[in-house]
Order: sequence, then C-alpha cells, then structure tokens
Amino acid sequence: MLKEKSDKTAYDGCYKKLIKMDILKFIEEWIAVSNSYDTERYLEFYAQNSVFDDPSVGRKFNGRTDIKEYFTSYFIRYKTQTRKVELIVKDENRAHLEVEFTGDFPEGKIGGTFDFEFEAGKIVYVLADLI
Repeated sequence: MLKEKSDKTAYDGCYKKLIKMDILKFIEEWIAVSNSYDTERYLEFYAQNSVFDDPSVGRKFNGRTDIKEYFTSYFIRYKTQTRKVELIVKDENRAHLEVEFTGDFPEGKIGGTFDFEFEAGKIVYVLADLI
C-alpha cells in the first residue's frame, strides 16, 4: 500500500522512512478488503486514533475499536458491497470517493461518498455520507 519515495509526503514512524502514498491503489485495496469482509485487514487501513464520521448514522466512530463496530454493523451485517464510481485525489493527503453500495438493506442500492485524510499511509479521518 505504501511506496517509498525520496520526497517527503508522509512519515512512517514504525520504519523511519519517508513514503508517498499511491492513493488510487490504496482506495482500490480498501474497497476490495471491505467487500471481502476481512475485518482485521480492513482495520489496518486506519491509524490507531483515526475518526470515521458518518452523519447518515448520526455518529462519529473514534479509533479502530469503534470503526470495527461500524464495519460489522453496517457492512458485514447488511452484506454491503462497494463499487467505486469516481475518485478525486485532491492532494497527497486528501481524496474524495463516490461509491455505489449494494446489499441487504431496504434500498438495495444507494450512493455514498467518503472524504479521506491520510497521514503516514493510513486513514486518519474520513467523512462518510449517503447520497
């Protein structure tokens, strides 16, 4: 998910290397893991203290434990599958993703958006909403 680069775009404190994210690849992998319902791998995309803000469910999920609850409740429980509609990389630390969700929920199919902020190759903040 992370690509070593000589220019500083993010810092990975674990390995003491400067890294540059390939946001397109990161998002494609994030969607694929989400669609496989692999909770542990899904959580690896998030920083320990990340925030997942989803006004459509009326709550902010703080840290991996809360994000795990969100993923289990709204993705695994409803067998939600996510398809990328459009990805706009705003800069090296921010991206906007429009998606289509399908699953065992009343609508059957609905649109959504994610606005991401990244640090050190991980999601630190995401604002999610339905459209």
